[in-house]
Amino acid sequence: MDSMEELVSQIQRLSSNMNSEEEISRFHSILKQAEESLLRPQASQLAPFLEQLNPSTHSLGYLYILEAYTGAALSKEQATVLVPVVATFLESCTAEQIRLVPDKFVSVCKKFKDEVVSLRTPMRGIAPIRTAIRKLQSSPEQLTTLHPDFLLLCLLAKCYKSGLSLLQEDIFEIDQPKDLFLYCYYGGMICIGQKSFRKAMELLKAVVTAPMSSTNAIAVEAHKKYILVSLIYNGQPYYDLANSYSTDKISEVESAVTINREKFESDNNLGLVKQVVSSLSKRNIQRLTQTYLTLSLEDMANRVQLNTSKEAELHVLQMIQDGEIFATINQKDGMVSFHEDPEQYKTCEMIEHIDSSIQRIMALSKKLSAVDENVSCDPTYLAKAGRERHRYDFDDYDSVPQRFNM
Repeated sequence: MDSMEELVSQIQRLSSNMNSEEEISRFHSILKQAEESLLRPQASQLAPFLEQLNPSTHSLGYLYILEAYTGAALSKEQATVLVPVVATFLESCTAEQIRLVPDKFVSVCKKFKDEVVSLRTPMRGIAPIRTAIRKLQSSPEQLTTLHPDFLLLCLLAKCYKSGLSLLQEDIFEIDQPKDLFLYCYYGGMICIGQKSFRKAMELLKAVVTAPMSSTNAIAVEAHKKYILVSLIYNGQPYYDLANSYSTDKISEVESAVTINREKFESDNNLGLVKQVVSSLSKRNIQRLTQTYLTLSLEDMANRVQLNTSKEAELHVLQMIQDGEIFATINQKDGMVSFHEDPEQYKTCEMIEHIDSSIQRIMALSKKLSAVDENVSCDPTYLAKAGRERHRYDFDDYDSVPQRFNM
């Protein structure tokens, strides 16, 4: 093939005839030959040829040209024009065609992500990358290498709800450990942004406890944030800040923050640390609900170490709104009355919620049983299990020293 014009003509003609393995293989062969002879040498000049193709009907050929073009050294002007072109392709391309060359599709997506980040417009990448994930997935339960990129864009754009919607999907298929580490790390940060601290702890703990040959930077950063989030959610004691937190004294916590402020700032965790300080006031108020039925705002401020009764009132109102306590404030005499949880679990909405949770757990149980069955039949697993059983074979019970302290 001697020219790009001829290649474009071939793509237009062959794209409509991909009805058999033989035709797909022939088309692939033509594109691979053109990649070396035409696309790579002319990479930075390919933009006009993309305009002659339809990203929907000519997806495979379009992807070959687009991947070569995005791999070239582009000027800022070219990169700016490229972003909407790639976005349109990701929204329009045919999943069946792009899955024939997933590596090229991923390469284009990651270049697109880098460009929107470089242009400081991460919001522009959220919807196209979400669509790209759907088209790349072989099943809804597969973790792709684009999941972390999508979550990173949501973080940079502070579009936490979009990221949270992806995190609510169950994942069972993982190809690369690094993708899982980044997915859980960025996912944990998104949950922090949404103040879903329990879910954040689960994701960050998954990074810290996942099997790894050696400690990596992702796990180290996840561990730092896990400590801080655990303080907010559970009030569990850890290290300098944690030790001061366990005293329940805000003054000591603030002192620990001041001493370690430079370190927290260098780790980009100061904002999270400030939430830890704020959470101690809430936790101290929650303790009061276990002791008192009524309490004046002035007494509360003194016991919780707040500056004024007004500050105590604001904390209580926010906690009532967030469902963290059940209470009412009498504005006339400044008294707070604490109540039991009013939920009786009898409403239609609650029953539907419980039923939905039960159905989801049953489906998850079936999935885990299927995975367990597949693993138990895997020859590699059976061979390893057999070797391990042989190592710890204690059938000869008398040969094992028995030591008991009574």
